[in-house]
Amino acid sequence: MTNKIVNTYNQNCLGVVLSGGLSSRMGKDKALLERKFNSEKADNMLSFSGQQLKEAGVDDVIISGKQHGIADEYENLGPMGGIYTIIEKYHPKALLVLPVDLPLMDSESLAQLKRVGELSQQSCFYQDNYLPLYLPINAYVEQFFQQAFLPLKNKHHLVKGPSIRALIKQIPHQCLIPKNAQSLFNANTPEQWQQAKQQFQKNRKKHV
Repeated sequence: MTNKIVNTYNQNCLGVVLSGGLSSRMGKDKALLERKFNSEKADNMLSFSGQQLKEAGVDDVIISGKQHGIADEYENLGPMGGIYTIIEKYHPKALLVLPVDLPLMDSESLAQLKRVGELSQQSCFYQDNYLPLYLPINAYVEQFFQQAFLPLKNKHHLVKGPSIRALIKQIPHQCLIPKNAQSLFNANTPEQWQQAKQQFQKNRKKHV
């Protein structure tokens, strides 16, 4: 997937694929792991993730992470560094954020977060999982990022960036129960990836 230029000020909801991690536990770039299922056009986790976001109804998809897309303004701050950079660069009204290591994710699960979030104008995520995340960019969110990244703007070094959990605590939010809990399976290690591939095979048999 190529990262394209989008209109900076007219985006209602941007899809964001978080792909800036080191993939140290996997031993190889998680974004490039092959992920094919039936007749899906996706050929790796990066394009698969972007495809799911598009099918969920976002305006455009942005890749976060310097190797495949937009480099973080401040490095080594984890997912929040990527989210902050996308907000500062594109000024969207909302984000639908998906990490690149959820190989069983489906577009309907993402669309549900987006629907509920848009109706309530609140951040939405699934139980026990802060990602994927629907995040409206409102005054609460802006205030959090201003305070969290102020030390860096003042040239002070941050050893550790702010967490998504800290953000959620300070903004209006809803925690949803997933209809498809399997979609939240996280593959960070070769063993977990093998488990996901086994599930691909089971799903393929169901669709034959």
